[in-house]
Amino acid sequence: MTVYTTASSPAGDLLLVGEQSATGLRLTAVSFAGKNIQPDWEHDPAAFEKVTRQLAEYFAGDRQAFELDCAESGTEFQRRVWAALETIPYGQTVTYGWVTAQVGAPRERVRAVAAAIGANPLLVVRPCHRVIGADGSLTGYAAGLERKEFLLTLEGALQPQLGL
Repeated sequence: MTVYTTASSPAGDLLLVGEQSATGLRLTAVSFAGKNIQPDWEHDPAAFEKVTRQLAEYFAGDRQAFELDCAESGTEFQRRVWAALETIPYGQTVTYGWVTAQVGAPRERVRAVAAAIGANPLLVVRPCHRVIGADGSLTGYAAGLERKEFLLTLEGALQPQLGL
């Protein structure tokens, strides 16, 4: 059965979606609110207690890695790219070219790698926000570049912008 809840965060409300079974919850999606909730999903905040606790710890600066049961999805290529994302340390950034090399794809496949990164269903939890352009620019983030900047600043990978 598909269950969902929402959770507040300093970067905006999150929509959490998972599959509930006799063995527990398997997280299938974390997105910033705005995604459509399907009519056959059941609202079950209690099922996401572990997820919401770990997200709160992350946003408070007390957690650098997530320990959650996540459902497998995507194509074989996407799963390889997503596995590479999970190796990027907290507070560090890498380029799309680095991810391309990690998955053993030729350089001309960097756009395919970027598309796989963009299809990541587990925002924040699977750190696609840590991938930046080769020139150091913040490029591409499903939840918007301002959220990407917020997450990287939270992790210490970027210095906060001061208003003048």
